[in-house]
Amino acid sequence: MAGNTGTYLIQGAAILGGDPTDLLVRDGIIAEIGHGLSADGATVIDAAGLVALPGMVDVHTHLREPGREDAETVETGTRAAALGGYTAVHAMANSTPVADTAGVVEQVYTLGRAAGWVDVRPVGAVTVGLAGEQLAELGAMADSRARVRMFSDDGICVHDPVLMRRALEYVKAFDGVVAQHAQEPRLTAGAQMNEGDVSAVLGLTGWPAVAEESIIARDVLLAQHVGSRLHVCHVSTAGSVEIIRWAKERGIDVTAEVTPHHLLLTDDLVRSYDPVFKVNPPLRTDADVQALRAGLADGTIDVVGTDHAPHPSEHKECEWAQAAMGMTGLETALSVVQHAMIETGLMTWADFARVTSTAAAKIGRLSDQGRPIEAGEPANLILVDPAARWTVDPFQMATMGRNSPFKGRELPGKVVATFFRGHATVLDGALSTPHPDAAATPAGAA
Repeated sequence: MAGNTGTYLIQGAAILGGDPTDLLVRDGIIAEIGHGLSADGATVIDAAGLVALPGMVDVHTHLREPGREDAETVETGTRAAALGGYTAVHAMANSTPVADTAGVVEQVYTLGRAAGWVDVRPVGAVTVGLAGEQLAELGAMADSRARVRMFSDDGICVHDPVLMRRALEYVKAFDGVVAQHAQEPRLTAGAQMNEGDVSAVLGLTGWPAVAEESIIARDVLLAQHVGSRLHVCHVSTAGSVEIIRWAKERGIDVTAEVTPHHLLLTDDLVRSYDPVFKVNPPLRTDADVQALRAGLADGTIDVVGTDHAPHPSEHKECEWAQAAMGMTGLETALSVVQHAMIETGLMTWADFARVTSTAAAKIGRLSDQGRPIEAGEPANLILVDPAARWTVDPFQMATMGRNSPFKGRELPGKVVATFFRGHATVLDGALSTPHPDAAATPAGAA
């Protein structure tokens, strides 16, 4: 580990919610775990009542840079990530220009390392310009300094089955994964919200569940045929959960994510016509929410991905039909998952670590993220106060986006400290300093 990241003595933390113990962090690693530890010159952190967890890994973040710095930058987005408990994020490809070449993914990678708040892993586009017509430079992006392993046209579905098959075949060569935005475009033309009782009442064009489910069904069969890895972005329907469960039972190499907002919010909120609730895929019914929670709890859905999608205020503070789709999520994800999954008894903190860190790092092939909290492991970890309660105020967040659907809600749980490669980027619930030499540290890709 390059450079001096300091020494921290964390006293009385409950690892994964277990019995309290001490952790000594030195030179970027967890040097020792035990009771009554001491270390000369260490920064002592009283962690009584706090839960120690692996640093969170987001498989689905929109950092907007390059080209959309009016919405977010790598600097502001990664500050938000650190405050939310993340030590690594995957930056989606729909920037301007699109991250469809080695040059652009290396630019994003370099910006992330210079910022120093979290690992930034660029996601490469599947097709040139996200146009769905020609495969992008998948091999060149994989071989670049960014060592891209995840590819996605997120925001747009790779709807051509021949092109999707070719992409799945191509990424096999370097153990990559195609992350599909499952949306059949011909079934969602002009769609504004979930198709169902509420859309019928409001007179808004509906977005049927089958538009998502039909693409997932097709793609798991393609993945089986090719023998490649498929990841399904932001699963939102009960039917999608069943298809993914079916595929996994047959040994198909498919993983899936669910967003925090789809674990909690329903299409009833659209009755307000507040564009903050406009998102792709749309908020669904309570029955879908319950199915998603069950799927996350039983492992059918592998990870929580925020789909953090900041927008300038003018793109959200307008009429519903003209509003952009998307919600922020990095700084509220932990609290929403605690509320929806842990406080309901569906998951433990150990389960939380699996779906927000361990499994996500495996999907992205990040070797030094999502590691167990054990002596000798990289010190990417967080301390959480599960008893804290806070009211969401988007104007107090680090992200530039003010489009949080949880504005004004009281949520449980708060990140007290975030350690990124042994350096405290967050202390006492506030930003500290970026990693002192992040630009010189290893990328951590396998």
